[in-house]
Amino acid sequence: MAEANRSTVFGKRNEPHTVIIARGDDIRHFQVRPWLVAVAGSAFAAMAIGYLLATTYLVLRDDLIDATTARQARLQQAYEDRISALRAQVDRITSRQMLDQQLMETKVGELLERQTQLTERHGRLAPITDRFGADAAALPASAPLPPDKPEDGWENGPDLRATLDTAASGQPVLAGASAQPFSFWSTRNSPSVEGESSADRADRLFVAINQSLRTIESEQLSRINTLAQDAYQTADAISDVLEDAGLRVEAGSGIGGPLVPIDNPALFDAKVKELDEALEMLDRMKSEARRLPIANPSPGHSVSSTFGVRKDPLLGSPALHSGMDFRAPMGSEAHVTAPGTVVSAGWNGGYGRMVEVEHADGFTTRYGHLSKILVKKGQQLSAGDIVGKVGSTGRSTGPHLHYEVRRNGEALNPSRFLKAGRKVSQYL
Repeated sequence: MAEANRSTVFGKRNEPHTVIIARGDDIRHFQVRPWLVAVAGSAFAAMAIGYLLATTYLVLRDDLIDATTARQARLQQAYEDRISALRAQVDRITSRQMLDQQLMETKVGELLERQTQLTERHGRLAPITDRFGADAAALPASAPLPPDKPEDGWENGPDLRATLDTAASGQPVLAGASAQPFSFWSTRNSPSVEGESSADRADRLFVAINQSLRTIESEQLSRINTLAQDAYQTADAISDVLEDAGLRVEAGSGIGGPLVPIDNPALFDAKVKELDEALEMLDRMKSEARRLPIANPSPGHSVSSTFGVRKDPLLGSPALHSGMDFRAPMGSEAHVTAPGTVVSAGWNGGYGRMVEVEHADGFTTRYGHLSKILVKKGQQLSAGDIVGKVGSTGRSTGPHLHYEVRRNGEALNPSRFLKAGRKVSQYL
C-alpha cells in the first residue's frame, strides 16, 4: 500500500502555469516559467529597495549635509590651528635669531670701538716714544678683529675651530698681528659642548676676545709705567752725577708726587701725561748735560798733569796749574767739549796758539799750545768739533794739549767734568 502511494506522489506531473488572454476570437496564452517569476520578483524587490533608499536619502539629506559640513569645518579648524602653531614657532625662531644677531652685532660694535681706542692710544704714544727714542715697538698696539658680516647671512664664514681651541687653552686670541683672522658669523661651525647654542658659542668667543683686549690694555699701561719710571730714574741719575760734580742743573718746577688717577676712564690719559712729563724731564736733563763741558777734549790720551798747585816745569818753583794737560802726539786733534761760540782764536802769551769757546751758564773752555788753529772767532761749534791740532807752542816743554774749564772767569778742576761726562755718557 505504501509502495502504491509513493508511486502516486513521485509520478505526479507538474504542469507549467499558463496565462490565457482572450480578445474576441483572438486567444493567446503564455506559460509562466519559475525563473521568470524569480526575475520579476527580484526586479520588483530591487525597485522597492531603491525607492526606500531614495525616500530615506531625501528625508535625511539635510542631516547628512550638516554632518559632512561640520566634519569638514572641524578638519579645516584643526589644519588652521596646526598652521598657526607652526607659524608661531617659526616666528619665535626668527625672533631669536634676529635677537642673537643684534646682540652679536652690538658686541662686535663694542669690540671695534675698543680696538679703535687702542689704535688711537698707540697713535698718541708713537709720537712721544719716537721723539724721545723710547721703545715704541714694545707697546702693544692692536690685534686682529672680526671682518664685516657676510652679505649672505650670519651663519656663513670660515671655521672657528682653531680660534676657539686657542681661546680654550687660555692663550690670548688677539695676542698680536700674527694671530689668525676669524669671523664672528660662523659660530655654528665651531666646536661646542653638548646642548650649547650658537649664541652661547659666540658668547664664549666674545669673552676670549675681551680678555685679549684687556690684556693688550694692561700691557700698554704697564709699558707706559715702565717707560715713565725708566725716564725718571735716568733723569735722576744724570742729575745726581752732575750735582756730585758740583754742577747744578735746572730740572723744572719743584712739584710732583705719586700718580693717583681720579677714575678709570681717565687712567690712560693720566698715564700718558705722566710719561710725557717724565720724558720731558729726561730730555731737559739730557739737554742740560749736553750744554755743559763734560766731554773729553783729547779722547784716548792720558793725563800728564792735573789741576792745582804743582812744580813749574820751567822754573821748578810751586805754581798754580789752572787746567790739565793731555799727553798727545804732535798733530793730534783737539775737540771742543760742549756746544758754544768761539770767542778767541789766536796767539795768547804762554798759551801759545789758543782757542777759547764760550758755553752756556757762564762756562768757557780753553785749548792751548796748539800747533794749528782750525776755527775762527764767532764760529758756532757743536760738541766734538775739532778746534785745532795738538802742538807745543807758547810756554811748553813738549807736545801736549792744555785744557781749562772756567766759569765766570774762575778756573775749575776739569777732572770733575770729565768724571761726570764718563758717568753721564751712558744716558745720553
